[in-house]
Amino acid sequence: MKARIIGLTMAALWAMAVPVQARDQIRIASSSTVYPFAATVAEHFGKTSGFKAPVIESTGSGGGLKLFCASVDQESPDIASASRRITDSEIKACAANGVTDIAEITIGYDGIVVANAKPGSRFELTRRELFLAIAKSVPVEGRLVPNPYRKWDEINPALPHEDIMVFGPAPNHGTRDVLDALVMEAACRSFPEIGRLDPKAEKQACEAMREDGAFIEVSENYTITLRKLLAEPRAVGILPFSYLDQNGDKIKAASLEGQVPSYDNIYTAKYPLSRPLYIYVKKAHLGVTAGIRQYLAEFTSEKAWGKDGYLAEKGLIALPDAERKIEAAKAAALPNLNF
Repeated sequence: MKARIIGLTMAALWAMAVPVQARDQIRIASSSTVYPFAATVAEHFGKTSGFKAPVIESTGSGGGLKLFCASVDQESPDIASASRRITDSEIKACAANGVTDIAEITIGYDGIVVANAKPGSRFELTRRELFLAIAKSVPVEGRLVPNPYRKWDEINPALPHEDIMVFGPAPNHGTRDVLDALVMEAACRSFPEIGRLDPKAEKQACEAMREDGAFIEVSENYTITLRKLLAEPRAVGILPFSYLDQNGDKIKAASLEGQVPSYDNIYTAKYPLSRPLYIYVKKAHLGVTAGIRQYLAEFTSEKAWGKDGYLAEKGLIALPDAERKIEAAKAAALPNLNF
C-alpha cells in the first residue's frame, strides 16, 4: 500500500513537472503581407511534421498584435506576424495583460509597390508626387489647403492625364504604418510650410489621407485591392511586393525615385520602400500549444526562407546570409524581446 502511495505521488509530481499540451494546433494572427508566407510554411509543416497545420487568421498587423497582446489564455494566438515592428504602445498593452515574454524574429524583406493593371498607363513617381496625390491637405502658394489635385498631370505634366484613384491600405494594415513613415512623413517634411507647424499639427498634416474619393482605403486582404485594380484599369493600388511577384501577368509596378521594385533592388535596399517583416512568439504558450518550436524551425530552415527556398517562390525577399544565421539562432533560443 505504501509503495502504491509513493508511486501515485511520483506520478503526480511528474505530471506537474511536464507541461500538459492544452492545444494541439498553433494559432497565428497574421499581417496580410506575411499571411501568404505563414500559410505556405503551415502547409508544409502540416504535411511533414506530424503536427496539425496551424490555423492562421489574416487580421492585419495592428489587429493581429492586438489579439496577441490581449491575453495569455490558452485560446489566444500563439504567434503574431507583422509587416512592421511592434510599437512601444503595443508592448505596453501586452505587459498590461500579462504577455511579458515575447520573442521577435525577422523573417525577410518586402517592398511596398504602387501598381496598376497591365493595360493601364505607366507611372514614374517620386514620393513627393505620391504624397501630393493622396494627402488630405497639401501646400499651395505657401499655405496648407484641401488637396486640389484631381488628375495626375496636375501634379507633374509628365504624369498621365487621368483621374487620381488610389486603392491603399487602411490603418489596420502594417503597410499603412510603413506608408506613413516612408512616404507621407518623408515627403511632407520636405515642404517648408510643414516645418512651420507644431509637432501635433505636423503629424496630422503628414498622415491624413484624402477623403474625397481619390484615396480609397481597403481594410481587407490585398487580394481585394488586386481585384479592384483589374476591374478599374485607370486606378493604382498600394500593395506588398509579393502580390506583384505572384501576379506579374496582370499588374505592373510604377518606379519610385527612379527605382523599380525587384528582388535585387529590395534585397539591397536600393528601392526606397523596402521593409523588414516580423513574427512574434508568445513564450508562455511554449508548454501549452504543441509544435510551436517545430513550426519556427520549419519557417527558418534554408529550404523555406533561403534565397532558393519555397518562400522565395511566393515573393519573400531573403535576409542576407549572416542575418539569416542570427535570426535562425533566435528562432531556436527565443530570447526575450528587450522592452
